[in-house]
Amino acid sequence: MLMYHVTVKVNHEKVAEWLNWMKSVHILEVLDTGYFIKCRLSTLDTSDQDGASFSVLYDCPSHDALNQYMSLCAPALQKKHIEKFAGHFVAFRTILEVNDEFYPRNRES
Repeated sequence: MLMYHVTVKVNHEKVAEWLNWMKSVHILEVLDTGYFIKCRLSTLDTSDQDGASFSVLYDCPSHDALNQYMSLCAPALQKKHIEKFAGHFVAFRTILEVNDEFYPRNRES
């Protein structure tokens, strides 16, 4: 399992518009490509005067799926994002490979 992680910092005056567009358009378009299992959108807990920061985390089943997404779909989807919010955001992307998952032990009283 891989996690495709996009961190985005959005200027304060565009946050509401950006969040609405991400939830109603962009994330759904990315998921509709069929390369991802799910997406989590989170707000980073920072006190940045320049903008608000968000984490967009997509779960991807394999390197092959991610590579296909990156070559076949990502350029057009990223272009739409850039055209809509140019000059109002910065973003960087990372890929995380899940090595192990841990869960709490069941505790009985």
